[in-house]
Amino acid sequence: MKYIKQYLFLFLVGLLAFSCSEDLLEQKPKSFFAPENVFIDASGYEAGLVTMRKALTEGVTGSRRHYMVGEWSASEAGTPTFQMDWFQTTPFFDRYYTFLPLFTESFEFIKNANVVIGRIDDIEWEDESTRNAILAESLWHRAFWYYWLINSYGDVPFVGEEVRGVRLDYQTHSRWAILDKIQSDLEYAVQWLPETAVPGAITKGAGNHLLTKVYLANLEFDKAIESSSAIINGNYALVKDRFGSEGDIAEKNVIWDLHRPENKNIGANTETILAMVDRFEAPAGAQTAGLYTMRHFHGSWWHSSIRDSQGLRGTFDSGPRYDSLGRGNPDMISTPYGFYDIWEENGFDYMTTPDLRRSDVNWIDKHELVYTNPESVDFGKPVNPMYMTAPQDSVYKHFPFIFYKTYQPQQSPTAVPMGGNGDWYIYRLAETYLLRAEAYYWKNQLDAAAADINEVRTRANALPIDASDVTIEYIFDERARELFLESPRHSEMVRVSYIMASQNLGGYSLESFSDNNWWYDRIMEKNIMYTIKPIVIGNTPAIAPFHVLWPIDNNVITANTLGTINQNEGYVGAENNVAPLEVVE
Repeated sequence: MKYIKQYLFLFLVGLLAFSCSEDLLEQKPKSFFAPENVFIDASGYEAGLVTMRKALTEGVTGSRRHYMVGEWSASEAGTPTFQMDWFQTTPFFDRYYTFLPLFTESFEFIKNANVVIGRIDDIEWEDESTRNAILAESLWHRAFWYYWLINSYGDVPFVGEEVRGVRLDYQTHSRWAILDKIQSDLEYAVQWLPETAVPGAITKGAGNHLLTKVYLANLEFDKAIESSSAIINGNYALVKDRFGSEGDIAEKNVIWDLHRPENKNIGANTETILAMVDRFEAPAGAQTAGLYTMRHFHGSWWHSSIRDSQGLRGTFDSGPRYDSLGRGNPDMISTPYGFYDIWEENGFDYMTTPDLRRSDVNWIDKHELVYTNPESVDFGKPVNPMYMTAPQDSVYKHFPFIFYKTYQPQQSPTAVPMGGNGDWYIYRLAETYLLRAEAYYWKNQLDAAAADINEVRTRANALPIDASDVTIEYIFDERARELFLESPRHSEMVRVSYIMASQNLGGYSLESFSDNNWWYDRIMEKNIMYTIKPIVIGNTPAIAPFHVLWPIDNNVITANTLGTINQNEGYVGAENNVAPLEVVE
């Protein structure tokens, strides 16, 4: 496994042609774990799959460079804390975020899949079905990362084979060409993926779920209904009763149970389609640094700048409250859209809604952020932001937390409470219902769309909706209510923006995509940060339509001296673009 990591690194260096020499890349590996020695039997190929599965943890674990932080920061439900001005995000710079690194890191993960795909017939298989299942999962992993890439950057190069030396002649492929390719790959894969598998492995359900997203992106709405229905009518079911590790705690509810990390991969959870595995007790190298959810998504409620009415420090970074709420230092600032606005429906607000997803037991609201200094005259009272040393900093230090999603205490008693190791959803059935509802919406089958949305809402004790309520905006409100911090928000919004532009809906078109798109209009309508423009750590929120697609690292483009990797419109370097390839050979 050590060699495989080195080998993947060498590929990335070769792909990007950074400052390594060609001689270095041509050196013969000395390790026993060279691909020629690993891929000699089925167990060697299985080891390759384990490497690919581990890569899924990169999206939702670790400090900084946390993909989900970037995804929700680039939405109506969140804003970057340290780079609120999107004009600071350039092909040369992005502070703390994944707007640039997602591109290069994804190709490293794609390399994992290409090694297995390209070497699948290097041995003679005793069982052809085993070969096909391994190939199927490898194709799924490659499609997973390409789906993320094309809905973050649009047109990108398609690398479909193992690269064993330096290449400087990459060309950009159109997003549509890549969609066709990964759709074809996934259609093959779902035939051979197993119905059930060990936690973290790819099943037929995970194959159909990703295929549904690809069908939607490729405007194949009937096929999206078919693939999502295969899941919904299969071996999965929404969890509606209490279960799992805290199922006997009366004041909790099924939504709380559903999001306990230890409950995500157990048999009683019939909703899990795919969840990554991350355990504190795992051997070194098999665990991550942790989910970091309590750091990334909780405000700095504990900070020394939180003062009481007499100017004394009001909260401390120690004690039971610190252990449970964590050392919040958010890279993403939650917005009123996510913690207030979407809950104000049917005459209810966030305090009175019957929706379990916004119940008091599942959230930490502002009035629950109290002074914890026992020496303070305000001990136990709600924090007053006006007493802070810099009241404007309340934007990132004093906002509600979606506690049932983010709470994961540190397993090590000596660790800083950032959010410990724990399993995390990649796909679950609630999203499948909302994807099928979207497919029905695009086909104007609003009764069917409302029925699917109501399956999710009814489980959460929310009032059902009528067909007349169904719009793409409402579907994404429901996705925010159900899937906050789960499904990558920005990339799914970009997918819808392309659908609308492709069909000339809402005044959008592909020809003017970077100047006029649904993603930008929705953010400007829903995300108040870009209207009130607070100054946070020296940053003022600003955004433009072309930020719908993230910039490609300039180092990648300039190193590719024998080909052309296009830059996205609006960023420096786009003037050198050429027409992308329209077919993946």
